[in-house]
Amino acid sequence: MVLLHVLFEHAAGYALFAVKEVEEIGMLLPQVEASVLSLGKFNSMVSLAAFFPFKSAQAALENMNAISEGVVHADLKLFLETNLPQSGKKKSVLGVSDGKIGAALQEELSSSIQTGGVVAEITRGLRLHFHSLVKGLTALAASKAQLGLGHSYSRAKVKFNVNRADNMIIQSIALLDQLDKDINTFSMRVREWYGYHFPELIKIVSDNSMYCRLAQLIGNRKELSEENLESLEEVVMDSAKAQAILDASRSSMGMDISPIDLINIERFSSRVVSLAAYRLELQEYLRSKMSQVAPNLAALIGEVVGARLISHAGSLTNLAKYPASTVQILGAEKALFRALKTRGNTPKYGLIFHSTFIGRAAAKNKGRISRYLANKCTIASRIDCFSELPTSVFGDKLREQVEERLSFYETGDVPRKNVDVMKEALKEATDVAAEIKRKLEKKEKKRKKREKKLQELGENGEANGDAEVENGEEDNTLKKKKKKKQAAEEMEAQAEEAPSGENGEETSAKKKKKRKAESEEVEEAPDAEDGAEETETPAKKKKRKSEAMDTQPEETPETPVTEKKKKKKKKDAAE
Repeated sequence: MVLLHVLFEHAAGYALFAVKEVEEIGMLLPQVEASVLSLGKFNSMVSLAAFFPFKSAQAALENMNAISEGVVHADLKLFLETNLPQSGKKKSVLGVSDGKIGAALQEELSSSIQTGGVVAEITRGLRLHFHSLVKGLTALAASKAQLGLGHSYSRAKVKFNVNRADNMIIQSIALLDQLDKDINTFSMRVREWYGYHFPELIKIVSDNSMYCRLAQLIGNRKELSEENLESLEEVVMDSAKAQAILDASRSSMGMDISPIDLINIERFSSRVVSLAAYRLELQEYLRSKMSQVAPNLAALIGEVVGARLISHAGSLTNLAKYPASTVQILGAEKALFRALKTRGNTPKYGLIFHSTFIGRAAAKNKGRISRYLANKCTIASRIDCFSELPTSVFGDKLREQVEERLSFYETGDVPRKNVDVMKEALKEATDVAAEIKRKLEKKEKKRKKREKKLQELGENGEANGDAEVENGEEDNTLKKKKKKKQAAEEMEAQAEEAPSGENGEETSAKKKKKRKAESEEVEEAPDAEDGAEETETPAKKKKRKSEAMDTQPEETPETPVTEKKKKKKKKDAAE
């Protein structure tokens, strides 16, 4: 007796169903197919053995990715080991819908796996009636879980590195080709339009963008003179051509043109010149983008040809999947199918014909070098697609190999072996990768330091802001107090100026009287008294000095001090 269990993977979780009467069901397959549609009949054949719901949307996505890649997730392994019967009289068989996950489960588990036959029909019925077989699960909840998981799974699959997006290369090379066509068409329109007025300029200047710049500069040819010769030389970059344009303008056979027509021609030619300038910027952008996305392919075959190969293949991954024979004739599909239909010669090259190598090769060696170049392009595209750190080391080495092969076809010099070249490239690539990693680590450290500094500054700024508010209030109060003090001092000084002037007049009169009295006493007094006065005078001087020093730090008026001195002098004179 065989006991069949069927594993069913749903967006809500894993479910294990036990199938009844597997032998009878196996014999009556048409009846099984009919009974799958009715829930009553199907429920009698299948019963839910175990159900493991996913804890979160992230867990569901992880399990879904593992199943799509054919890997047994830890949750699935634990669920089957716990709920699948391992021993007993009945032999247990696990039914799985996908053969890839079935092979992985057979390696992980000891039980036998069945993938085809009746399992497919039972899985179809489980998919139809799953929400009815699991308790607590409604059809709306099951559909929401499926929709959410489907969106997250698609988003995870589409997710790519922003710096290595080949979609931008596809769009930029398409725009570059379109710009080439448009600039060519518009410049021919300018030539035809301005040629009515100055037809000789077409023969002198062949470059389209230069012709448009000259049409914008010259305008009316009759106004062209020797003064404009320098500006003409700047545009043409040739003094002989500039002189030829000047001579032709004097003897031109063109018709006269109105100012309004000239204004329109100048406007249109300025638009064409700006388009040509934008084309150069776009080409530089494409070059920088190719150095990020496919540096080896760009180093080997050039940015423009490499971008055309990626665009024609659809993506860098598709180009990496192509064999070398497909890359060789990529872009020449019409010629290939026409040759197959008419049983003629198949094309030797497609888009890679625009590379310099095939143009440099001799006619008999063009097919051989195109085959060799397609082989190297395939290697370069695979390295670019699947390498973690993009470097152009392998592309440079592959280019050297193609150069050596060209010289071998021409001169017979034996090229180096591919093994030796790849060994050298691997050594250089490891060194370059280590250097890039070191630079990335430095950048990451600097970025973290900046973030820390910004956080600290933010925290300090908040604290300083509060402190500044408090300090500001204190400063305002101190400033107000200082202003009040200054105002009071000014009022006192003004009040002191008036009495000080009056006292100054009185003191001068008293000094004169005192001097007269002292002179009389000096004449009448004896020599002894004179000696005593002389001994007393230095002491008086010291007193005066000390009193003056005391009065200096204080901002008090000098009038009371002078009055005291006068009184002392009068007393001394009376004695």
